[in-house]
Amino acid sequence: MDTVERAPGTSGADEGGGHGLRHGALSLLDSSVMGVAGVAPAYSIAASTAVLVGAVSVGGPAALLYCGIAMFGIVWAFNYLGRSESNAGASYAWVRRALHPVLGYIAGWALVVSALIFMVAGAYPAGSTFLGLFSNSAANNVTLVTIVGSIVFLLMIAAVIAGVTITAKIQVAMSSIELAILVVFAILMLLHGHDARNFSWSWFSPSVFHSSSVFFGGALVAAFYYWGWDVTANLNEETKEAKVTPGLGGIIGVIVVFVLFEVFTIGTNMVLTNKIVANNAGDVLLVLGQTVWHGVGGKLLVVAVVLSTVATLETTIIQVTRTMFSMGRDGTLPRALGVTHAKRQTPVVATVVVAVISLGLFIASNYVGSIGTILSDAINAIGLQIAIYYALAGFSVVILYRKKLFTGANYFFFAGLWPLVGAVFMAVMFEQTIPTLNATTLIVGLGSMALGLIPMIIYWVKGRPYFKMPSPEERDIDYAPALTD
Repeated sequence: MDTVERAPGTSGADEGGGHGLRHGALSLLDSSVMGVAGVAPAYSIAASTAVLVGAVSVGGPAALLYCGIAMFGIVWAFNYLGRSESNAGASYAWVRRALHPVLGYIAGWALVVSALIFMVAGAYPAGSTFLGLFSNSAANNVTLVTIVGSIVFLLMIAAVIAGVTITAKIQVAMSSIELAILVVFAILMLLHGHDARNFSWSWFSPSVFHSSSVFFGGALVAAFYYWGWDVTANLNEETKEAKVTPGLGGIIGVIVVFVLFEVFTIGTNMVLTNKIVANNAGDVLLVLGQTVWHGVGGKLLVVAVVLSTVATLETTIIQVTRTMFSMGRDGTLPRALGVTHAKRQTPVVATVVVAVISLGLFIASNYVGSIGTILSDAINAIGLQIAIYYALAGFSVVILYRKKLFTGANYFFFAGLWPLVGAVFMAVMFEQTIPTLNATTLIVGLGSMALGLIPMIIYWVKGRPYFKMPSPEERDIDYAPALTD
């Protein structure tokens, strides 16, 4: 265990392991699998399809395409930011260095609260879909779902505490089965198509959106679909070739899920009507599975959702605990959060804190509204928070690589133009969707962000080094080679 004061702008990876994380434990395969598992394709489709259809009707493929283009800009931003500095806090550290300590703290806090809110949106389907394999009535029993969801969540907490190598092995096994099932059903959907409507290229056209508010409403949901790939960045101190592998893992992960999302959204448009989707908000994939493969075979898709939900709960726990670990290590949250287990080399205190808070929120939320309302409000609230820290990361890479942008096409496009487009897209999406969201979503999404001002001010007043403005030397990074150099 180690709580030594560290200078801002330095990474644990660069300090030879003094802060207790297990360095070099993950390979490129592990990182890529983590990127896919973090997005959780089966869970994202199951939880978000009804929300996306409600926002844009048959325009889901277009929303995922245009948001995906912008998201790839943020993926490239994380790739190059990671090449400049390895830090488990990721955007929390990078945004401070490039823009301002306050903005860096906001980026870190946005990830923390979005992950905690996600525990509510993730643990419920973990319980309901598992129970749905055996009994539809049990899947609709709030108490049973709460108990099973809590058990699944606690098992994932235990796996994360056990160590990152164990976590990676679990993820490879679960994600491999999940992807195999999704590929099978993607083929079945396309072969089974035209039940609801014929395929149309108009589903990809901007004209499918009736207004800019509809477009950005769909983009907000699409951002939630893609969210989670950046867990690879939060694991950079525990990954081999820490300044290169996490970025590549994120790129590979997003390519895989982008293809899956587009295929399944097209297939859903072709197989299910909007009314069927709306009436089955909590179990869209169960209905879809039974439509294209009736009987026991159709339940395989539900198995994929269970595996995906468990996988993304685990990666989200990893992501938030590594961010809290970095903040605790810097003394911008209680220093106990920066303590690691002597043997397992995991941030055990941060993990226990996340478990207690998330479990309390999950249990309470299950008794305050319908699952459809909970999922919709949580997805939109998280979408706002995603937009904040992704936009800040996109702007940050342009600032940090400003001296290299005109030295080659690779730097200009992948560390400059594309991330800038992604950042602007996220910022405009945030601004455009605010007036369209209900009070609950705004309170959860922005109110929880406002709470972050309290610890930020406390630790700023205490004089933590993190809040000192970065020097010109800190901003003049040792530039990593371009990816294709």
